[in-house]
Amino acid sequence: MGQTINNIYRGSFTALATPMNKDKTLDIGAYTAMIERQIEAGTQGLIPAGTTGESPTLSHKEHGHIIEHCVKTANGRVKVMAGAGSNSTNEAVSMAKHAESVGADSLLVVVPYYNKPTQEGLYRHFMEIADSVSIPIWLYCVPGRSVADLTPQTVARLASHPNIVGTKDATANLSRPIEVRRLAGEDFNQLSGEDNTIVSFLAAGGHGCISVTSNVAPHLCADMHLAWQEGRVQEAIDIQDRLTPLHNALFAETNPGPVKYALSRIGLCNSVLRLPLYEPSEATKAQIDEALRTLDLLD
Repeated sequence: MGQTINNIYRGSFTALATPMNKDKTLDIGAYTAMIERQIEAGTQGLIPAGTTGESPTLSHKEHGHIIEHCVKTANGRVKVMAGAGSNSTNEAVSMAKHAESVGADSLLVVVPYYNKPTQEGLYRHFMEIADSVSIPIWLYCVPGRSVADLTPQTVARLASHPNIVGTKDATANLSRPIEVRRLAGEDFNQLSGEDNTIVSFLAAGGHGCISVTSNVAPHLCADMHLAWQEGRVQEAIDIQDRLTPLHNALFAETNPGPVKYALSRIGLCNSVLRLPLYEPSEATKAQIDEALRTLDLLD
C-alpha cells in the first residue's frame, strides 16, 4: 500500500480556502469555480475544510457540506483529502466517519490544539480515529497552531496502523522528513505544509506539499513539483524563487486572511472572513498586490 500511496499522493495539493458571501454564508458557486480552476491547473489533490478553509468557524453542517461538495465536484478527477481534525477525539471520529461516508479519498487529521496532550495521548487519539474508518489518514503536525508537537518517534508508532499512511509536516524543520523516513520507513508518505521550504523538503525525501499558495498560483505550484519529479532541479528552484514573494506575502499575517484577500484581487471570491479572523492590514495588502504583479496575476 505504501508505495502506491507515494505514487498517488505526490506533487501539489491545495488546502482550499472557503469562499463566503458578504453576509458570511458559504459561497458555493465561487467554491465550485475554484475547484475547477485547481483541477485544470494540474493540482494533484484538494483539501477541503482544513485550517485554510476556516474549519474552526464552520458549523458541523457547513464542514460536512464543504467536504461533500468538493467530493462531488472533483468527481474522481483528483484526490480529496478531507479535513477531519478536532481537539475532541469523539468529534474527530465523527468528522472522519462523515467524510468517508460522502466519498472522501483520505483524511487530514491535525494534532489536537489547545489541550496540549502528551505523546501517549496523541498516539491514542490518532489510533482511535484510524480504527473508526477504512480510508488513509495523514497526521498533521503544526506546532505553531496546535502547540503540541507530534514527534518522529510517535509518528513511527502510529505508522504501524494500516490506515495511517502519511504526514503533513508544517514544522519547517528540514531534518524532520529525514528523521521520519528513518523511523517510519520509506513507504510512509510525507507532504510539506510549509510553502517556503517545498524544494528543500522534497530534497530531504518528501513527496509533495499541501499548499496555501497554490490557491492563488496553482499552475506554478504544479509545474514546480513536476519539474522536480522529472529531474529538472534548477527549473524547480527557479519557480520556487519566483513564488517566494507570494509565499512571504500570504504569511505576513495569520492564514487565511492574506490568501482570501489575494483570491479577491484576482476575482475568484470575496475576501470575507469570520471573526476572530479579520482582514489584513493595508501594508500587507500592498505586499500581496506587489507579489501578484510579479507573477502577472494582477495588472
